[in-house]
Amino acid sequence: MTRDKNRAMVALGAAAATFVVIQLGSAAVQDPDNTGLTIEVREKVRHFTASGLPNHPIGRFTDALRAQDYEFRATAEPRAGRRATPLTRGVFGIALNGVVFDPSNDERWNDQRRSGWTYETVTNKPGYGLDINNGHIGDNGAYHYHGSPIGLLKDIPAGEDMRLIGYAADGFPIYDQFGYVEPNDPESGTKKLSPSYRFKPGNRPTGPGGPHDGTFFEDWQYVEDVGDLDECNGRTGVTPEYPDGTYYYVITEKFPCVPRMFRGTPDRTFQGRRREQQRGDW
Repeated sequence: MTRDKNRAMVALGAAAATFVVIQLGSAAVQDPDNTGLTIEVREKVRHFTASGLPNHPIGRFTDALRAQDYEFRATAEPRAGRRATPLTRGVFGIALNGVVFDPSNDERWNDQRRSGWTYETVTNKPGYGLDINNGHIGDNGAYHYHGSPIGLLKDIPAGEDMRLIGYAADGFPIYDQFGYVEPNDPESGTKKLSPSYRFKPGNRPTGPGGPHDGTFFEDWQYVEDVGDLDECNGRTGVTPEYPDGTYYYVITEKFPCVPRMFRGTPDRTFQGRRREQQRGDW
């Protein structure tokens, strides 16, 4: 067992240690006894155990924060598939402090579940009460991220490298915003990677009407090669933790922020964690 209170254990990537306990920062602000996230690799499977309690201050919310009993697993040897798999239920992945990435929203236009128009949480940030960390609390008391986990990043020094911040349900690593200018050249410097999603042209043909302005998930479309990332908000290249190269996801500043599609096959243990979402307070 090894502990790392600063860099979040880079060894999690390539396979240095098989059993790692991560505790970011001096203490978990919401629960001083929280040990963060435990990751154990057994028989080529990465097992995650966490309370879901953030290690940083969070905003004030209507719903009370409650510890969760997260037990996830994902392959430690993921394979990229030809076709992307949409995130239709559950959560996308888990951060290195044990908080989950859950970009979905269950609220529809005019409260009509079959309207075909789903509100986009990050675009409507004030309305959905996301705090400075791009997170909030769901009905089940689980704090979760919809975008870049600002509070977590303060405990992971950036330097000039990419920052590993978690793992997706299909086993591929998740990085925050930055990547190498040349995907396979760590000497090329880093830059903020851009997604390849844009507003659809024209007006909405049904429902709320009006121009596609990002208010709804359906306002967006993937446009190949207009950004650095594919439809899963990821790409293939080398990283500090994977010097031989890997496919990896990126949490971006702009939509989709947290990916909505998987390049690999998500493990079913991540699929039972859907929670209803409510508007909250800052």
